[in-house]
Amino acid sequence: MSGFLLPPLIIVCIGLVLGFVWLGSGTTTTLAAAPGQSQAVFAQVTMGLVATPSSANAINPGVVSPIFSPEIQYWSGSIQGWAAAAGLDPNLVATVMQIESCGDPRALSPAGAMGLFQVMPGHFTAGDDPYNPATNAARGLAYLKHSLQVANGDIRLALAGYNGGIGVIGRPESSWRLETQHYANVGSGIYSDAASGAAQSARMQAWMGPGVKGMCLQAAHHLGINP
Repeated sequence: MSGFLLPPLIIVCIGLVLGFVWLGSGTTTTLAAAPGQSQAVFAQVTMGLVATPSSANAINPGVVSPIFSPEIQYWSGSIQGWAAAAGLDPNLVATVMQIESCGDPRALSPAGAMGLFQVMPGHFTAGDDPYNPATNAARGLAYLKHSLQVANGDIRLALAGYNGGIGVIGRPESSWRLETQHYANVGSGIYSDAASGAAQSARMQAWMGPGVKGMCLQAAHHLGINP
């Protein structure tokens, strides 16, 4: 929604190098179907209508890919439950959490985005605790599901909508902010690796620069786990 939730200093550093931020701030190549998988089935997978058909996840459908960081793995059980409730692929949910907060439930961006999925204040209702993981997930994933529907199952477009606002989905990519373009590129690459059953992700490793590692260290600290 409004940001890859990082501490202010880290955000500044990353912003200079990468230029990122979501649900209140504001990526388009359709992912290819897996070998032997029709585009129709692939679209259903991205919409959360059928289990991810990768070789690894076909054995353990709905299981969060091992390519995600330890901080995301900490939430693995919750991610599966939240994804099922929202009708989304757990690995898409994990991808968004990875980029937005690295699993830090206390993350707060300078733009005001809060929690695991960096949800902007306007998406909460009276009485909501934005930092409650289940509440934050419910609000963030409802927006992600809407974005995916508007994007007709196109993961890259849905991620652009999540970061830059639903309105960007129908606009030329050249009009997107650089942050949104980068968000879509990184997110669709990580998700593609996760959904394919890959044991490692070059895209994830490339994305995990010093600033992002700092975000994950903060998340690990808040979660009380060893990074």
